[in-house]
Amino acid sequence: MSVPGTSPAPPVHWSRSLRVRLLAVTLAGVAVAMVLAGLVLSGLFREHVQQQFQAALQLQLDQITARLEFDAQGQPVIAAEALSDPRWLKPYSGLYWQVDAMAPDGRERAGVLRSRSLWDTSLALQVDALADGAVHVHEMPGPQGAPLLVLERTVRAEGVHAARWRLMVAADLQTTQAATARFTGVLALSLAVLLVLLAAAAWAQVAVGLKPLQALQRAVQDVQEARAWQLQGSFPAEVQPLVDDFNAVLRRHGEVVERARIQAGNLAHALKTPLTVLDNAARAQTPTHGPELGALVREQVVVARRHIDWHLARSRVAASAHLPGQRTALQPVVEGLVRVMNKVHADRALDISVVQPPVSLFFAGEAQDLQEMLGNLLDNACKWAQAAVRLQMQLLPAGSGAAQPQLVVAVDDDGPGIDAAQRDQALERGVRLDETVPGTGLGLAIVQDLAALYGGRLDLEPAGLGGLRATLTLPAANAH
Repeated sequence: MSVPGTSPAPPVHWSRSLRVRLLAVTLAGVAVAMVLAGLVLSGLFREHVQQQFQAALQLQLDQITARLEFDAQGQPVIAAEALSDPRWLKPYSGLYWQVDAMAPDGRERAGVLRSRSLWDTSLALQVDALADGAVHVHEMPGPQGAPLLVLERTVRAEGVHAARWRLMVAADLQTTQAATARFTGVLALSLAVLLVLLAAAAWAQVAVGLKPLQALQRAVQDVQEARAWQLQGSFPAEVQPLVDDFNAVLRRHGEVVERARIQAGNLAHALKTPLTVLDNAARAQTPTHGPELGALVREQVVVARRHIDWHLARSRVAASAHLPGQRTALQPVVEGLVRVMNKVHADRALDISVVQPPVSLFFAGEAQDLQEMLGNLLDNACKWAQAAVRLQMQLLPAGSGAAQPQLVVAVDDDGPGIDAAQRDQALERGVRLDETVPGTGLGLAIVQDLAALYGGRLDLEPAGLGGLRATLTLPAANAH
């Protein structure tokens, strides 16, 4: 409802906000995943290149070791022409070898032999504790400040146990670093292009995914603006259950409104007759009709009150019959009603007996509705009984003809009973099969209507006592 003089607030386009959120979350997740993937791939490539580079350098170290010889004085000799790689001879080519002498006292003479590629420099590698034949890997700056990967091992001269020699081969890392940098750049560019493509795909996916919600929003607006009475349109399988549930709520609401309209009409029609009788009686009132008028007024007031009570009970149950969590113990209600009936019919000395199972029974509904139904059945039985009324209770578990447990209450009397042809008529509102027995003809009709609102029923059949058996079936509640 809008205030006069103001315009209604524009509808909130929540779908746009949801689209932005979905896109932001999707792109953030994709970006994080790509950054992690880029780091992992770059690291794997760098490690692979390093391992290949180190393996090639290991072969060079093995070649130097194989070509190392000692002269008569025990000095190392390596014939340059015996080495296969021409880079050993080119100054500062990026591939170097060197032999250092290691004295027993720990002193070291660096560059006893070295490749021509080192020219007038030598590799100043720190002294390292190496077992004979073991290979260690180092990184260090080399000639002209170039980064080098160095592999070293120690060997002993044959026959000269005190002489140890350290062999080193080194290679320039700039080539591998440049290759890794190029790979990382190409990888980053590729991932950036892939991110753009995935962003476009995510936008398309979100737009397509939210399109049914926009159709749903339009369908809801059609219902709000009375262009349709329920949600109409074609929706995907993921949205259709929501549409079906919403339409079920709309149908339920329509049924409630229609039921309220019918109840109001029924109540107006039910009150019209006693009010008409009272109006006619008042117009025809004479001094000689005083007592008869009083009796007539009382009778019609009772009829009007019963009609009002009946319609109010139906309205209350229609509003609360399907509420979850309702639970009423049967035994206290039955005991209270039996005490009331014994007092009301004390002058007739009726034997009202109750047969109940050893377990406690519970009704899935309100106590007031249970009292209304059982009270009408017991009152009707007591009015027609000759000497005895018997009430039996039992529980039918789920699966025995019903999806949920059922509470069955049977009320028998030893009265005249009702013929099979008149049993359906006895359940009609306002019908009295015997005008000599006081009443309004609403008792059984009230029970039937209230039971139906709870999903139960009322059945009439011959009783074992010889009269009528009224069997009331209602939904049962769990004992815990």
